[in-house]
Amino acid sequence: MTKYVGIDIGGTAIKYALINQDATIVEQSSTKTPLPEDSTLEDLLIILEGIIEKYKTQVEGVAISMPGIIDNKTGHAYIGGALTYLAGVNLAKILGDKFLLPVSIENDAKSAALAELWLGNLKDCKNAAVITLGTGVGGGIIINGALYSGCSFAAGEFSYLLVDDDKPYEKESFWGDISGIKTLFELVHEYTEIPLSELDGFKVFEMANEGDSRVLDALDQYTNRLTLPIYNLQTILDLELIAIGGGISKQPLLLSYLQKNIDKNYERNPILSTAPFVPRPQVTTCKFYNDANLIGALYHHLQLYP
Repeated sequence: MTKYVGIDIGGTAIKYALINQDATIVEQSSTKTPLPEDSTLEDLLIILEGIIEKYKTQVEGVAISMPGIIDNKTGHAYIGGALTYLAGVNLAKILGDKFLLPVSIENDAKSAALAELWLGNLKDCKNAAVITLGTGVGGGIIINGALYSGCSFAAGEFSYLLVDDDKPYEKESFWGDISGIKTLFELVHEYTEIPLSELDGFKVFEMANEGDSRVLDALDQYTNRLTLPIYNLQTILDLELIAIGGGISKQPLLLSYLQKNIDKNYERNPILSTAPFVPRPQVTTCKFYNDANLIGALYHHLQLYP
């Protein structure tokens, strides 16, 4: 069976895999991402070239997922998200020219959406979306059974959504700030007074699953904030389903509290008393978690190089 190298360049780790064309992962590993504070593009290239060199005789191409606004046809990155050294860089050309292999690149959250569309929880949907909760809020929009990229490849950059127009000049007014994972940690800190330096996803959900009422209150507030932009997306796009991704989406409590707040806010919507229809988002989790970007990047590659 035809094999490919899948590479997911993340903000903390680079995950990579030897992967079959049916998305079966043969083997995989990861390494630390070189960060712009103390590294350069050349440091990243050394890592990527080492990965491809390891598999180049076994594969027919390289499928990459990474942050940023990316021309998914050419691989040119207009911006690289937190990996600022990727701005203006075309890794597809650099690596393709070196290894004489077809190389494709897609945005990381859009890759997650493609994975769900191809083989995941959005497989039978015509119109749907993925929302990924991480450092910020990423996403991918599916329209008529295909990924919608927009006129400048920026569709689904949900972090830029303004959700509080009283202070449009402050970061706290944008979705990426109020719904990034850091905000959940800050809320838990406020409710528990546990130092932020001691909080991570594992700690927070360990306490939540043990029934700590303070952490559950923080989770309730965090997911309630999520419902406003989700409702707006539903209203604009009339989606069949919205899949929530990102590391914390593995936690059943997250979806439970999110659904509870969606239902609560739906029931108290004043338009219900005068209109026969009010948008009601249907949410689920992504099927693929840590492997979503690898699988979606492969799907994009297979579309680009059938």
